Amino acid sequence: MKVLVAGGTGFIGTNLCTELVERGHEVTALSRNPDRGSLPEDVDLAMGDATAYESIESAVAGQDAVVNLVSLSPLYQPKGNLDHETVHLGGTENLVRAAETHDVDRFLQMSGLDADPNGDTAFLRAKGHAEDVVRDSSLEWTIFRPSVVFGDGGEFVGFTKKLTTPYVTGLPGGGETRFQPIWVGDLVPLLADAVADDDHAGEIYEVAGPQVLTLADVTELAYEADGKSVSVLPVPMALAKLGLTVAEPLPFVPFGPDQARSLKIDNTVSDNDVTAFGVDPDELTTLQTYLESDGRAFESPREPT
Repeated sequence: MKVLVAGGTGFIGTNLCTELVERGHEVTALSRNPDRGSLPEDVDLAMGDATAYESIESAVAGQDAVVNLVSLSPLYQPKGNLDHETVHLGGTENLVRAAETHDVDRFLQMSGLDADPNGDTAFLRAKGHAEDVVRDSSLEWTIFRPSVVFGDGGEFVGFTKKLTTPYVTGLPGGGETRFQPIWVGDLVPLLADAVADDDHAGEIYEVAGPQVLTLADVTELAYEADGKSVSVLPVPMALAKLGLTVAEPLPFVPFGPDQARSLKIDNTVSDNDVTAFGVDPDELTTLQTYLESDGRAFESPREPT
C-alpha cells in the first residue's frame, strides 16, 4: 500500500512510518517542516501544512491510505497563531477533502479519549468535531482514541517534570487525576494493522496501557528513575486554575487554564480495545518498566514544535 502519514515526522509519526516500512508499505511522511531525523531512508518526505489545503492536495493524490496524526499537544498552550480548532478540525477537514477528491481507500484518524464537540477543553472539543468530519465522510475510516502515549521523544513524562519539583512538590488536587499511559511501541502496531486490514473500517478504538496511574504516581516514578524521591502536596483545583489563568500571558509559562481543566478529567478506558487486535492488555509495557529499562531518568521535557 501507498500510505501518507500526515504528521509523519513527529513522535508517533516517526514510529509509525518505521513500522509501516518494515511491513513493506510505500510510505510518505507529510510535515510542515520535513526533517528525516530518525526516519528510515525508504520513507519519502513531503512538505505541507494540513491547515492549508493547496499545500497538501498533491501529497494525498495517488495514496491508498491517509493517516492523520497532525496535532497540537493538550498538555501545553498552543503557540503563535495556532489553535486546536484550526489544527485539529481545519486540518482534518482538508485531509478528508483531499482524500475524497483523490479516491483514497482508507483514512485513519488519531483522536483522543473523551473527544466530544461539547467537551470541557478546547482540545477535546476540536477533536470531537474532527471525528464528526471523518465519520460523515465517504471514506473507509478508523478512529483511535488513545490515552497518553509515552516513549523516546514523547512529552508526557517531561510534562510531569515541568509541572513538579523533586523532593517536595504540589500538584492540583494532590495529583489524583488518573491516566492509563500506553507505550508508543505498543500503539503503532495497532495503527499499522488498522491501515491495512479492512476489518477495522468504521470502528472507533479506545486504547490504553496495562496500568492506571495517578499523576502523583507518574511523578514518583519519574523521580525514582532519576534517583530522587518526592512527596506530593495537594493544591486545590480552584487555586491551581486561578494561578495558571494569571500566569497564562507570560511567554515562559507553557500552561494555562485549559490545562488546569484537563487535569480534572481522568484519561482512562473502561474497556481496552487493544483486544480487538488480539493483544492482551496485561502484556503491554508499563511506564515503570520503560523508565527502568530505558537507561534515562525521563524523556526530554520539550514543548511541541
